[in-house]
Parts: sequence; C-alpha cells; structure tokens
Amino acid sequence: MIKLTTDLRETVIAIAQDAAAAIMAVYATPFDVTIKSDHSPVTAADLAANAVIERGLQQLTPDLPILSEESAQVPWDVRQHWGAYWLVDPLDGTREFVKRNDEFSVNIALIYQGAPAFGVVLAPVSGIAWHAMRGELAYRRVGMHDTVLRARAPATAPLKVAASRSHRSAQTEALLARMGDIEVVAQGSSLKFCRIAEGTLDVYPRLGPTSEWDTAAGQCVLHAAGGAVLSAATGKPFRYNRRESLLNGDFIALGDTRLPWREWLPA
Repeated sequence: MIKLTTDLRETVIAIAQDAAAAIMAVYATPFDVTIKSDHSPVTAADLAANAVIERGLQQLTPDLPILSEESAQVPWDVRQHWGAYWLVDPLDGTREFVKRNDEFSVNIALIYQGAPAFGVVLAPVSGIAWHAMRGELAYRRVGMHDTVLRARAPATAPLKVAASRSHRSAQTEALLARMGDIEVVAQGSSLKFCRIAEGTLDVYPRLGPTSEWDTAAGQCVLHAAGGAVLSAATGKPFRYNRRESLLNGDFIALGDTRLPWREWLPA
C-alpha cells in the first residue's frame, strides 16, 4: 500500500487544481459537445483535465494504475488483480458544465483493497477543495486554509435534501414525498457529498445508475466527516472494483446515519 502522507495529499490537490485550470480555460470558450456511446456528453475540458491528471499521477506513483472515466477501457481480467489504484472523474457533472451553471467538479480517489483511502473533490469555478484520508478528518480548503468538516448530526427537520439537477426520476420524486418535512436543494455533481460533509445538506438519495468514479472521492470525504454513502440494497458502504461492471446500484448519502432512510425507499 502506498503510504498516505502530507506530501501525497498536497501533490494530488495540486494536480486537481491544475486540472481545474484546464477545465476553466475551456469553460471560457464556445466549446463543442460530443455524445459518447453511452449517451453521456464529453467536451475538450473533460479530455484536457484527464490528460493533466493522468500525467500528474503517473509521475507521482508510476507503479499504480489509473482508472478514469475518459480512459476506462481496462478489462476486468486485468482490473481484478489491482490492490491499489487511482479512480478519477476528471470532470464530474459534464451536463452541468455544458449548462454553464458552475456545479461541476474534479474527483480523484485512491482505492485500496476495494475502499477509498484518500479522496479530493475540487470545484473549478470557486477553487474550493474538499479532501480526506481514511481514518483521519475531512477538510474544506479555501485558498490555503483548511477547515475541519463535520456532517450535521443529529439532523433536524426540515431535512435539506440534495437532488440532482439532471437525473431526477419519478421514483426519486416518490422517495422525496415519503421523507416528510424536507427542503429540496438542487445540486450537481459530487458537490452533493461535500455539502453533506460540511453540514449544509443532510441527505442525497440516488435511485439510478452512477459509475464508480462518480462516488469514490465524495464517499471518502463524507465518511471522514461522520456521514456515510450506503448501498440501498445492502445498507453497507460502497466497495470498488469488485466486479466486471463499473456501475453502482442505488444508494443514499447521509450526514446523520441514524435517519430512517430504509423507510423512504421504494417497497
């Protein structure tokens, strides 16, 4: 296992900042949008950020493989032997990027034995970074100043519930109706996990597919802040690179893990 050090943390945050700069350079232009085979959008910003991150991580840890949304064609018979690897979404929330609503992020996670050991989520527009190492505290960085994060617990009504701007289904709407006294807050990308970690939101339910690179960094931050990202099927935290598919099942992210979240799920 690679040693989790202050130097590693600072280097990865710097890599995320460089990727954010590449994203913002494209954001300032009338960029084109291409639709991939899975019907998701991709832009020059996704590709530029991916190149920055892969180059930086390869220099930092040349022996660790990298699995990124933009270079995810790694066969399962290769991936299944990985003990540690980097899991990257160079531009999470491409739909939000295309809409120019500023709600997108850079996600970088170090996965060790199926669980996130380190994660950083960085918002390119504000420059704010949320980061955490497993077994330590979670932090919100503005400029060079870190603030310790604690999720809001106990959570009190009205619960502040994050809902995707681009992926809200009828099933999700029914779940929200079962939650009772809530305030729904639209929020894009992995920033939802970070808002829960800092106590400004309470719950993020996701009924529908996401990919492993969408959740790993945010899960690391939220767990370190006292919350959790739990599988709706098993009630356990997500594990990574445990099967051929890179798609997650339904999940719920919580700041207060004592909330009666099972009662909100579809029968």
